[in-house]
Amino acid sequence: MKKPIYLDYASSTPVDFEVVESMEPYLEKYFGNPSCSHLFGIETKNPMEHARKQVAELLGCQPDEIVFTGGVTESNNHAIKGTAFAYQNRGKHIISTTIEHPSITRCCKFLELFGFTTTYIPVDKYGVVDVKQLEKSITDQTILVSVMHVNNQIGTIQPLDEISRITRKYGIILHSDATQSVGKVALNVKMPEIDIVSTSGHKSYAPKGVGALYIRNGVQIENLIHGSKQEKGRRAGTENVQGIVGLGKAYEIAGRDWEKNVSNMKEMKELLYKELKRNFKEIHLNGHLEKSSPDILNISFKGMTSGELYNKMKDFVAVTPDTSYVLDAINLSEEWKKCAIRFSVGKRTTKNEIIEAVSIIKKILDSAS
Repeated sequence: MKKPIYLDYASSTPVDFEVVESMEPYLEKYFGNPSCSHLFGIETKNPMEHARKQVAELLGCQPDEIVFTGGVTESNNHAIKGTAFAYQNRGKHIISTTIEHPSITRCCKFLELFGFTTTYIPVDKYGVVDVKQLEKSITDQTILVSVMHVNNQIGTIQPLDEISRITRKYGIILHSDATQSVGKVALNVKMPEIDIVSTSGHKSYAPKGVGALYIRNGVQIENLIHGSKQEKGRRAGTENVQGIVGLGKAYEIAGRDWEKNVSNMKEMKELLYKELKRNFKEIHLNGHLEKSSPDILNISFKGMTSGELYNKMKDFVAVTPDTSYVLDAINLSEEWKKCAIRFSVGKRTTKNEIIEAVSIIKKILDSAS
C-alpha cells in the first residue's frame, strides 16, 4: 500500500540518514557510562561533549550553557518551574501568552499551587503578541517572561528582539520555546539576549526522546530532576548518549544546509498556498504568510469540518486537523475555526507531492459538494 504524502513535519520529522550513521556506533560498539573515567566512559563522554559544541554553535552560545534533556516538554518544565523556584524570593508573577504550548501553560497552572500567578498576553489576528500589553503587565513581582519563538499551529514568529529589550530593562528572565525554530528560523540566543531556550530533537531530523536547554551563564535555575551529578549537576540521570550524538549531528546539518533547506521549505509552502488558492475559491489563511516560519501553513476550507476532511485525507495525505486554542486566541470565527488544517512541509518535500496533495483534497471536497 502506498504511504500517504507526508505534510506534517511540524509534528515530527524523519531521522536524517547522516544522523542515523552518527548514532550507530553508540548503539553497537560504544556502551560505557559517560560518568565513568575509564576508557569505556571516555569513549561516550567525548562524543557527547562534541555534540554539546554542535548545539551551541547553532544557537550562538557557549557549550557549557547547554543542558541535554529528554525532549522539549522536559526542557520547558525545567525552564518554567526551575526559574520560578530559583527566583521566588524576588516575586511570584509570570508573564506568558495565550498561544503557548501546553507544556508551558500547564507548568504555570501547576505553580499556582505554590502561590504563583500568570498573566497571559493576547495576540493579534496573525498571532503576534501585544508587546505593549506585555510591558504594561510587568509588576515588581514579575520574575519570568515566557514567549515561544515560532508558533507550532500557525507558524507566527514572535518579536523576541522587542521583548528582550523589555525584559533587560526590568531585569526579568526571558525564556523562549524554540521547538519549531531549529533549521527553519534563525535564532541567536545572544542577539536578542534570551536567558533560557528550549529545543527538541524530533522536530529537527534527530531522534525522539532528546532535547536541549540553553541556560545563560549567570542565570540561576532549580533542578527539575534530582539524583546524581550529570550535566554538571543540572540534570540527573545517565545521559542518552546515542540520542545526544544524533541531536548534535542534526543541529550541525541544520547549520550546514541552512540556505538550501529553508529555501526549499519556503518554495514548497508558497507553492502549496498558490495551488490551494487556485483550486479553491473559499479558503482562509490562519496566521501571516510572510511573518511566519517557512514550513507551516494553516488553512481553513469551507464545505467540510477539519475532522471530516482529515478522516477522508489521512490515508492519502498526512496533516494535522486544527481546532486549537491558538485559533481561539487569534479570534478566528467559528465558521473558519471548525474547518482548519495545519500543513507543514520539510526539507525534502517535492513539487510533485504538493501538486498531488492538492489534487487529492480537491477530489475529496468536490465529492462532498
